[in-house]
Amino acid sequence: MTDRFPTTARGLKRMQEEVKQLQSVERPKISHEIEVARAHGDLRENAEYHAAKEKQGYIEGRIMSLNAWISRAEVIDVAAFKGKKKIMFGASVKLMDMETDKEVAYRIVGEFEADLKKRWISINSPVARGLIGKLVGDMAMVQSPGGNREYEVLSVDFEDVE
Repeated sequence: MTDRFPTTARGLKRMQEEVKQLQSVERPKISHEIEVARAHGDLRENAEYHAAKEKQGYIEGRIMSLNAWISRAEVIDVAAFKGKKKIMFGASVKLMDMETDKEVAYRIVGEFEADLKKRWISINSPVARGLIGKLVGDMAMVQSPGGNREYEVLSVDFEDVE
């Protein structure tokens, strides 16, 4: 598990902030909840205790997972790609869906940063994989859950949209 994965500086900062929050706020809080639940007596039928222990396991697992991501993160300075015409990590792209004649826009980001509400898609998603390397005017065939979609690349931009 030594593979590096791309992220922006903002994505790395978000991961580091989440670890800090979990370690300095959530971990002590759940430890206190476990102590309080333990004080209620018999642990075998103590729902509060079991719920707190389950939450503690989640928090510890999340901390380990985030630390693994942080240790493997490769921060990519998207601003360095400004002016590039080829779709790659960090690109904001506008596409024409050839089936519906509707414009769609995506930003290609690291796995941890993906957010469908913002239309930020993971570099590992089928859509991003189908777009990587394309230029404005190119056609891209993308596998989606609803079947293959064909897009025309309308624009490629590397403006930072923090």
